[in-house]
Amino acid sequence: MSRINSNISSLVARRVLDQNNKDLSKSLERLATGVRINRGGDDPAGLIVGERLQTEQSRLEAAIGNAQRADQVVNIAEGGLQEISSLLLEAQSLVSQNGNDAGLSTDEKEANQQQVDQIISTIDRIASVTTFNGSKLLNGRFDFVVSGLSSSVTDFEINAAKIQDGTNVDVNVIVTQSAQHAGLFLSAGSTSINLSAAGNSFSFELAGSDGTRQFTFGSGTTLTDAAASINTFKTVTGVSARASGNGIVLKSTDFGSAEFVSVKVLTDGGINDASSGAGTTAGIYSLSSLNENGVVSTGSTAFVSATNAIRDEGQDVGASINGINARGNGLVVSIANDALDLNLTVNSTVGTSPGSLSALTLTGGGAKFNLGTEVNLANQVRLGLPNVAARNLGSNALGFLNDIGSGGSLTIVNSSNVDGAQKVVNKAIDQVAKLRGRLGAFQGNTVQSTIRSLGVSLENTTAAVSLIRDTDFAAETSNLTRSQILVQASTNALALSNVSQQNVLALLG
Repeated sequence: MSRINSNISSLVARRVLDQNNKDLSKSLERLATGVRINRGGDDPAGLIVGERLQTEQSRLEAAIGNAQRADQVVNIAEGGLQEISSLLLEAQSLVSQNGNDAGLSTDEKEANQQQVDQIISTIDRIASVTTFNGSKLLNGRFDFVVSGLSSSVTDFEINAAKIQDGTNVDVNVIVTQSAQHAGLFLSAGSTSINLSAAGNSFSFELAGSDGTRQFTFGSGTTLTDAAASINTFKTVTGVSARASGNGIVLKSTDFGSAEFVSVKVLTDGGINDASSGAGTTAGIYSLSSLNENGVVSTGSTAFVSATNAIRDEGQDVGASINGINARGNGLVVSIANDALDLNLTVNSTVGTSPGSLSALTLTGGGAKFNLGTEVNLANQVRLGLPNVAARNLGSNALGFLNDIGSGGSLTIVNSSNVDGAQKVVNKAIDQVAKLRGRLGAFQGNTVQSTIRSLGVSLENTTAAVSLIRDTDFAAETSNLTRSQILVQASTNALALSNVSQQNVLALLG
């Protein structure tokens, strides 16, 4: 090459040197920042994917924080309930002590009543002061709000629900199977017990879900008197009696498959077994073979043959709630799924008559937690935290905890109230225990499992982000060394190419 106006080799060397300097700068930048993609030009597709994954990573971290916060909220609520549970156990002990009427003085009973009053006051205080971050947890603030409650619903409990803000959830019940008492019909063939001899006795063992009792009646005892004697012990046996026509209707005091009535004849006493008309032959009949007036159709067991117990069991109500098969327990129907978790108690009229019922409308409320990466209904959980003040612990049928305090209808200073007071306290203990169990299940099966699942997702997402965006120091160090060598080489080449043009002066001599 003997031209001097265009030094092509110098241009090539300079271009290569510029490129090598850029590569060296890029390697230095990646090593300095620890990030492989510092601008869109480094890897456009990788930048897009990396930004999306970083967004997901941020949402996962926030979701884990939300779940951990929910766990702490439940911890504080459960701590308050634990103390209330301890107080209720103490109240149960005091009520039981006042049942020992002859063994306690009036002063001792009054002292026990004062302690019960203090327990009720403390429970109310705990319900009003159990707080997380300024939000009261046990005063009903986070209970569900309902409207349009049907008069056929005697009690309800909403544990959890998914509700879109600004919308309502109608709860509709269709009763498909009637609830039934357990029951038997003892037909005496007349309105009184007639035995073969005046000195004979008719003796049988009656058993129900609550216990067993033996009854013995002499000849000439009217069925009305016999039924009254049986009813004296219905709280012991769980069986009530009613004289009807020529017999006695025995029924469990409650509905449901857990109830039963059993009769075992110990001595039949030669009771009259002659038929005095259609369906009136003396013996033991199933309630399914008669109507409420005691008119028997067919099928009975003679008293003399009933030395082995004759038993009948009740039946739970069958129903669906909002198109979902519900679980029946006596007159209580319940469902528990991702959308709705509730228990409804219907009255006996609805529970024994298949048909439809608009039970209530859920309009809002509940403690709302967002446990997923997306803020939407699918990731939201609403947990019902009811008011656990003394006036709300108990039931309409039994009474409430504040009723056993001084001035209440079940004050335990009055020994005749002790049985009812004990039932109220037992109901309150059961309610608090169920609430604590539900909170524990929410923590263990929802919150903790969500935290673990989100943690695994965060690990995998972080690994993906690192693979796409982070600098591989081993590879980049090698690139740096290569770029340094190439920069030095291209610099030397540029110097040589500039010097080579001077060789043309030798031709000028």
